[in-house]
Amino acid sequence: MDKDLIESAFAEFGITTEIRCEQAFAICEKYDIPKMDIARYCNRHDPKIKIRGCQLGCFK
Repeated sequence: MDKDLIESAFAEFGITTEIRCEQAFAICEKYDIPKMDIARYCNRHDPKIKIRGCQLGCFK
């Protein structure tokens, strides 16, 4: 996982405390970052970055 790349991508998208699935997918596509790396980063970040608007309906 490239933590620095994810941090800079999140900064560009204005993500600080929560992320929507569509934002995560856009970041994955633009920066060629695996979706699981985004999920790991969100879970390990302190404080955790909440996933909102899940396209599978898992997170609301």
